[in-house]
Amino acid sequence: MKIPFSPPYIDNEVINEVVDSLKSGWITTGPKVSALEGEIKRFTSSKEVLCVNSWTSGAIMMLKWWGVKPGDEVIVPAYTYSATALAVMHAGAVPVMVDSDDDFNISVKAIRMAITPRTKAIIPVDIAGFPCDYNGILKLITEPEIVNLFSPDNDNQRLLGRILVISDSAHSLGAYFQNGVHAGSETDVAIFSLHAVKNITTAEGGAICLNLPEPFDNASLYKEMRMMSLNYQTKDAFSKSKVGGWKYDIIGLGMKINMADVNAAIGLAQIRKYDMLLNERKRVFRKYNAAFCNFDWAILPPEKFNGRQTSYHIYALRINGYEEVDRDAIIEEISKSDIAVNVHFIPMPMLSFFKSLNYNINDFPVAYNNYKSEISLPIYPQLSDEQVDYIVNAVINAYNKLKKV
Repeated sequence: MKIPFSPPYIDNEVINEVVDSLKSGWITTGPKVSALEGEIKRFTSSKEVLCVNSWTSGAIMMLKWWGVKPGDEVIVPAYTYSATALAVMHAGAVPVMVDSDDDFNISVKAIRMAITPRTKAIIPVDIAGFPCDYNGILKLITEPEIVNLFSPDNDNQRLLGRILVISDSAHSLGAYFQNGVHAGSETDVAIFSLHAVKNITTAEGGAICLNLPEPFDNASLYKEMRMMSLNYQTKDAFSKSKVGGWKYDIIGLGMKINMADVNAAIGLAQIRKYDMLLNERKRVFRKYNAAFCNFDWAILPPEKFNGRQTSYHIYALRINGYEEVDRDAIIEEISKSDIAVNVHFIPMPMLSFFKSLNYNINDFPVAYNNYKSEISLPIYPQLSDEQVDYIVNAVINAYNKLKKV
């Protein structure tokens, strides 16, 4: 039995939606992008949603809008995919890495210790789809002592009057950050990834959720960001294509990161049945839990805690007491059963580029401890119960064969 790690969910409805886009005569940014933005806005209860061509480009654009500059600092977890820090660097600021908690997510205590007068933003990351402690983070950044440290450099920063929080919600579309409230609406800005392996995909893509407090006008900000994502052009191509609609202006230094309709069509068909897709992911997650909960060597990933609930994006199993070399051996043994598994993630300080910048994994012991024994198991709606049983047995057999005495 051959089991891939994370194939996209493609059914006839997805195919028909894409074909409809192809037959419409319009395949770049247009009505399907607008429809997908509306669906995500409704699902998350966000004030506004802008779709772009990736999480990374969306984060760079929002940091540029926020006005970060060389010497400014943005706090990020060491335990995340590299895009979180690379976006900060592309925007011109310095990523300040901090350690995690046992649930994989950024430590609020570590954030507090890292804040300086140069801190302009924090980017918490919802690892595996389990939301960070946003109540703790938002309480921290509004404490008078922390607010007084904030040193604004432009009108947007003065208007907010505190550190900006951008949630890296790449994994967490469908999660709850507190009882009954979906991820995406909890912070000033939240950005979902719609990459090919995500719960909802547009092949490549991202969705920026805008939820800035008053006196910001999120509807006006959406219009500005839409222009900024199109080289700050005052009209998109769809509007320009109308009879007599050719005239436009360029009003700033923007980026070219818009999403195309032909991509949006995939996600549009998927999100319309997301409740079903999410329930299927939950089925797989809980079937794993039921199988592994009886073994003291298995550390189960968080599902629900203090009102927070996962999006069931990744099943991040950890092997109690295992070192990196032991975990790698188990992965190799599982692979002999033709099962593709993964690791989320290699902490950034272990990657060559960040090592060259003097980041050191020894400064992030919890992040390393989480990483060294983690194995991400396949989890997606198409997996049958029989396939899940096959994966479970392969993991158990691999552990029993290689277990440390």
